[in-house]
Amino acid sequence: MKNNLLAAVILVCIALVISLILIKRNDDAQQQNDANAIADYSNQLSSAQTTIAIREGTIAVFSNNLDECASAGAVLSNQLSEARSAIVLDTQQITNLSGQVAEVTSENQTLEAQVVVLTNQVADLAGQIAATKANLEQANKEYALLEDRLRRDVAERLVVQREFDNPVELQAQLKKLRKNPAEAISAEDIYSGLDVEVNSNGSFHVVSPN
Repeated sequence: MKNNLLAAVILVCIALVISLILIKRNDDAQQQNDANAIADYSNQLSSAQTTIAIREGTIAVFSNNLDECASAGAVLSNQLSEARSAIVLDTQQITNLSGQVAEVTSENQTLEAQVVVLTNQVADLAGQIAATKANLEQANKEYALLEDRLRRDVAERLVVQREFDNPVELQAQLKKLRKNPAEAISAEDIYSGLDVEVNSNGSFHVVSPN
């Protein structure tokens, strides 16, 4: 009886030992698997952290670029506002200049018309001056002829006066006129002697002596 109980106890102990060994092996295997899983998760966590760090750096770079773009956009916006203001001023200046050009064009047209009128007046004055000059030259010529004829007449009159102052000569002239009354001197004879032709309207001109 005792031997059977001892054998049973031994068998139970052996079974327990075998069970403990199997449990130990299973625990070791599970621990290894858990360790491997933990290492894998740790590696994934490190990789994820690295990726997150890289992405955070990229985000920081993008943020900096975004800030720079915002600054550049602000500068461009200011420049655009200035350009628009300059365009408005230029447009106003162009409008003013266009008005001034229109006024100057109108004034030029008026001046051109005045120049044409003045040119015609100058041409008329030039013609009048030429005619006046020609008349003046003719008058100077006639005046010279009259002056020369006057000197000759004065000389002739002095001669005649001297003859009339001579009683003998005066009596001879009176006898001559009494015998030939047709030879009496008329007004036409006087003008003819002065080399001046008198027209019916009272105008006259000097005739050049032969």
